[in-house]
Amino acid sequence: MSKTFIVAELSANHGHRLDLALESVRAAREAGADAIKIQTYTPDTITLNCSREDFQVKGTLWDGRTLYDLYKEAYTPWEWHQAIFEQARAQGLVCFSTPFDKTAVDFLERLDNPIYKIASFEITDIPLIDYAARKGRPMVISTGIALPEDIELAVKTCREAGNGDITLLKCTSAYPASIEDAHLRTMVDMKERYGVKVGLSDHTLGSDVAVAAVALGATMIEKHFILDRSIGGPDAAFSMEKDQFAAMAQAIRNVEKALGSVTYPSDPSAVKGREFCRSLYIAKDMKAGDRFTEENVRSVRPGFGLPPKYLPGILGKTIACDARTGDPLTLNMINN
Repeated sequence: MSKTFIVAELSANHGHRLDLALESVRAAREAGADAIKIQTYTPDTITLNCSREDFQVKGTLWDGRTLYDLYKEAYTPWEWHQAIFEQARAQGLVCFSTPFDKTAVDFLERLDNPIYKIASFEITDIPLIDYAARKGRPMVISTGIALPEDIELAVKTCREAGNGDITLLKCTSAYPASIEDAHLRTMVDMKERYGVKVGLSDHTLGSDVAVAAVALGATMIEKHFILDRSIGGPDAAFSMEKDQFAAMAQAIRNVEKALGSVTYPSDPSAVKGREFCRSLYIAKDMKAGDRFTEENVRSVRPGFGLPPKYLPGILGKTIACDARTGDPLTLNMINN
């Protein structure tokens, strides 16, 4: 089984301090992440500086704010990107980003961004998906708000752009998301329906859903990561601190070990504990020529005699030698 790709999503969890962002990269590596992910946008590339009703946040953790104000607080300054990429590489981590418009893709290309992640709310931005896919790098697409036709079109767009390296992430676009809304079987269905790799972008609290997703075949797990929730910020409430992330990563690695590979042993002697199987034993003392009955030969533990499958064919035949109670029955003891 290939190793699950564990991604620490930095998002807005840096308090607008580069030193915290770089420390977060180091901490993510120590916590067992394989990659650190950031987001590449500015308030002006993702929304309008407008306070009309359409631009007011409603029904979320961030109610009462405008989109522009929220993204102004949450964005990662572009001038930090190179330092974050370099820190990640120095730590042996993959660093990649989510672009939110074509200018972000162009900027990330200059940093040799290795993977393009499309956020859930951008899955309907087909021109953006097409533009990113044509860069020839793996595409990861979250599906939180997507209808089946949205997913189908996004996958089709990547393939028509000549890019078949696609991973769809099951995602619940709620912050935080409830476990009951995870619906991980959808992830399994997406793999079969769209012929792609699948994974999970997880906004639930704790690690149960992420670990379960690995057991169901997720190849990627993405989880928001923060050094300390006291840093605050838009995503702090549903982000994992280092110790929690490390426990999740270890649980994922344990699940991978448990999943193992498809193995059916062919050599009985190589199966530990097989000696405790049932087998045929003499249950009453017998003299040569006595007939086998259900009283004098029985299927019992341990497993050093003939397998129980032989019992129906033995009953009524005669024994070829004297035998004592507790002798394992062997083929050469049976008269044909």
